[in-house]
Amino acid sequence: MTVVLQGDWILSRVRELEDAFGSPEIPPNGRVTLDAAGVTSLDTAGAWLLVRIIRDLESRGASVTLARLAGEQAALFELVSGTKDLGIPPEQGKRMGLFEAVGKNAVSRIVTAASILSFVGDTFLSVLRLLSTPSRIPFRAVAANIQRTGLDAVPIVGLLSFLMGFVIAYQGGVLLQIYGAQIFAADLVVLSILREIGPLITAIIAAGRSGSAFTAQIGTMKVTEEIDAMRSMGLSPLDRLVLPKIAALVISLPLLTVLSDAVGIAGGIFMADVMFGIGPAAFIERATESASLSTFLLGLVKTPVFAGLIAVVGCYQGLLVTGSAESVGRRTTVSVVQSIFLVIVTDAAFSVVFSKLGI
Repeated sequence: MTVVLQGDWILSRVRELEDAFGSPEIPPNGRVTLDAAGVTSLDTAGAWLLVRIIRDLESRGASVTLARLAGEQAALFELVSGTKDLGIPPEQGKRMGLFEAVGKNAVSRIVTAASILSFVGDTFLSVLRLLSTPSRIPFRAVAANIQRTGLDAVPIVGLLSFLMGFVIAYQGGVLLQIYGAQIFAADLVVLSILREIGPLITAIIAAGRSGSAFTAQIGTMKVTEEIDAMRSMGLSPLDRLVLPKIAALVISLPLLTVLSDAVGIAGGIFMADVMFGIGPAAFIERATESASLSTFLLGLVKTPVFAGLIAVVGCYQGLLVTGSAESVGRRTTVSVVQSIFLVIVTDAAFSVVFSKLGI
């Protein structure tokens, strides 16, 4: 009797494959051939199931032959088949019920929120402690982080902001030109960049660039036990690693936003001049009529909050790294996603508050 094996023999399909294979009857001659030519992938769990099936058939008196298993899969099968005790099955992706899944997810979220609040509280206490003794403030570390998060980010922030202004002026100008109102592209560019695009694009760049760097640096130090060494020497990782990064980003992000605003408007002026014949003088005259100092400040006031969120999330995720380089990569990804999510949610909250205040 020949049994054809097909598809993926992997962890997520172990239960399905086991149910499908069942317990076939042994033929009269006792010979069973398992043709594995159709097996497209095989992991440890799949190999474990294959070995268990063969041993079950042999225990029932069959003579089993495994044929045409690919090279690497055969090597894995040989490795697993050398294991004597297969009584404990591997994890099979146990399916949780709806309520169990919701409950576990809710508990996990609550624990995470409590942990973040604890971290924020410890950070705030460290700030107070350093402010009470200014001589202990690590000015050199703050300056070094300002260079990395601010000065080194100038090229990418400038380029992307210029292109954003360029695109907004083009898209808005093409539409307004239909009504002969292309001059109002200046209003569109200035208001959108000063109020939203400038702060938001700068914060997103900082989240992807600086926030991920914070997580990777602290996470790597955690893996190499440098943070444990700091603690053993009586040095606080919060004082030496976390606070300089938060302070640096709170300082550099507003400055980068000012640059982003200026360069973005320059991009809009360039496009308006080239595509719609609106000269720089006319553009600036129209822009100063539509925007005021308060427009600029309302966009700028959000940036220290964005900076605090990005830095806290980046450092917090770095401290959660455990034991391996894979953990560093995973936490870095989580850091970027959470930072961008929080920045956008906070920006929306600012918009609601400003709307309620009528500003």
